[in-house]
Amino acid sequence: MCDHLFVVTGGPGAGKSTLIEALARRGVGSMPEAGRAIIRDQVAIGGAALPWADRALYAELMVGWELRSYHEAEAMAGPVVMDRGIPDVIGYLTLIGLDVPAHVEVAARRFRYNRKVFLAPYWEAIFAQDAERKQDKAEAEATCLAVAATYARLGYDLVDLPFASVEARAEFVMERVRWSPACN
Repeated sequence: MCDHLFVVTGGPGAGKSTLIEALARRGVGSMPEAGRAIIRDQVAIGGAALPWADRALYAELMVGWELRSYHEAEAMAGPVVMDRGIPDVIGYLTLIGLDVPAHVEVAARRFRYNRKVFLAPYWEAIFAQDAERKQDKAEAEATCLAVAATYARLGYDLVDLPFASVEARAEFVMERVRWSPACN
């Protein structure tokens, strides 16, 4: 477990990436979200690993991305805020009704983050669709519930982010982030 790796999760459009950018400006290490990067790359190359094409392949690429991010982040000093984590892939697969491959469950149990996971709940006031975020309100809310249930099942303690400004959310996280530099 890496106590200095803190996951921010939730549904799409809930302010996760914006919060993580604000924390990075404060000097907190960060790792980007897999989903958006995969979508951009797959669209650019005409690939099929997309949530509206081959969802199973998309999930496999997300697992690979999250494992790489985990290993990069575990070598970093100080707290590192992760834009989603391996359990998010399980939540995604559960949400879309696909079986969770055994290796994905093993990865989620083996590569652990800090027990405290920050949950960005669906927030209608800031939710917006774009070229990469095609989910509607119902799917955004369902995604949040699916990933929250997954993290809880895996023994993480969920901390709801407040419905507040980006800076207030960043301060909320900073006040709650305590870490140990060791991973085991």
